[in-house]
Amino acid sequence: METLMTQQTVSMSEFKRNPASVLRAANRRPVAVLSHNKAAFYMVDPALFEAMLDQMADRDLENLVRSRLTQKAQAISVDIDTV
Repeated sequence: METLMTQQTVSMSEFKRNPASVLRAANRRPVAVLSHNKAAFYMVDPALFEAMLDQMADRDLENLVRSRLTQKAQAISVDIDTV
């Protein structure tokens, strides 16, 4: 059985009938749109989507920082005024 990542679901048929109504009823919470009782996609509020992208970017940046910290011995000292 598939785990749904939201408590709100709607059938694909209902979503197709009136997507604006589904969006209003969701009240800014994510909704799983189901096709044959499986999540076909998730509908999310634009603000939530932006927050998710920000969090992924932060995670990528954290991984980059951790990677560069392992190469600290190779760092070159520079004077900020000459750069």
